[in-house]
Amino acid sequence: MSKAVVSLTTGLEDPEKVSVAFLVAVGAAETGRETLMFLTKEAVRLAVPGVAVGIACDGCPSIEELVKRYEAAGGRYFVCPLCVNARRLDPDDLIPGAEINGTVPMWNWIGDEPATTFSY
Repeated sequence: MSKAVVSLTTGLEDPEKVSVAFLVAVGAAETGRETLMFLTKEAVRLAVPGVAVGIACDGCPSIEELVKRYEAAGGRYFVCPLCVNARRLDPDDLIPGAEINGTVPMWNWIGDEPATTFSY
């Protein structure tokens, strides 16, 4: 089964986009795929404890619920170090499964096998 990589650049300024990205990532992780979310730009804030909250729309699961499901399914996050530094976030204060890593570690994680990718 191929790995899944979900690239997310948007934070809570667009909660529907965040919800869709998490729904795709949760779906991949809960079906047994190794899944990585690559958080860049404003999305890096979602890796800070207590930030990924809210409900994007009527009938949508809460973002907090999606984060919990993703963690429970073994999902991982690579959080862009340049984006974290630009926003003066504490790289030592991240949610479970999140680590500061850029593009080279992402490519190393993917490896030589094909990966299914999504970008939001």
